[in-house]
Amino acid sequence: MKLKKIKKSNIIYLIVLCFCLSLLMFPTIHWAKTNAYQLAKRYHSQLCPIIMIPGSSATANRFNGMVEQINKTSAQKHSLLRLTVHNDGTISKQGKINTKDKEPFIVVGFQNNHDGYDNILKQAKMFNIAFAYLEKKYQFNKFKGIGHSNGGLIYTAFLENYFANYASTIKMETLMTIGTPFNFSEKSIDHKTEMLADFIDKRKNIPKNLSVYSVAGTKNYTSDGLVPESSVTAGKYIYQGQVQRYTQLVVTGNNATHSDLPENPEVVDVVKQIMLNSSKQGVTKRIQQSKQKKVDE
Repeated sequence: MKLKKIKKSNIIYLIVLCFCLSLLMFPTIHWAKTNAYQLAKRYHSQLCPIIMIPGSSATANRFNGMVEQINKTSAQKHSLLRLTVHNDGTISKQGKINTKDKEPFIVVGFQNNHDGYDNILKQAKMFNIAFAYLEKKYQFNKFKGIGHSNGGLIYTAFLENYFANYASTIKMETLMTIGTPFNFSEKSIDHKTEMLADFIDKRKNIPKNLSVYSVAGTKNYTSDGLVPESSVTAGKYIYQGQVQRYTQLVVTGNNATHSDLPENPEVVDVVKQIMLNSSKQGVTKRIQQSKQKKVDE
């Protein structure tokens, strides 16, 4: 009798144990399925946003003129979503991304938009908050970036300090910096600022498969009226030899001043040609149509 009771209690124990294990396994299986779905959704995503960061003292409206010019001359119209990251970490939004738009513009501005190296590091941390929000909401697996003035410094700090957290699932294809003062107001590379020295020290954290374009404005062939050209070109000490491609571009003329650069027609054309696949496809289509017209004639 005792043996039977022992066997019966063992059976009951096994049943209870199996039931408990099944309860534990269910959320694990559910999590695995959900995670696999999200990974598959991200893997097959065709969305490639162009995420833009304005310079100091500028707001999330800084690139309105550039986007307006691009949409005026493009067959494919692009959405404009503007985010502002507040000092408490909350995010406010303006605009939206259209469901059929594969290359929307997203601008990330900051309540703390002040100049200075300490603030740039704080803004890079705020940008990381916005980036985490965007990648979770829109599930993209690739993106491109544009930074005007200090926006390029914020992008550099983000790449060196935070992007490794996303690199396994998201690729940054292209970064374009416009009038970015990598050595602040210093005119000689012999006098490196603390910021430039730090950026150079951490350059190995920047993804190697990135293409970088550095645009400089030269109102008087030495500066854009605010940032010395030598400070812009100092970016090569950070990116050249570390990334897949590093290219320097120079814009001259009266409309090449620092504040005018985002709306400069040459800069807008460069953005279209380099950053927008839809523009490249549009050019190819027009060439093909032109060739077909000649054949028909």
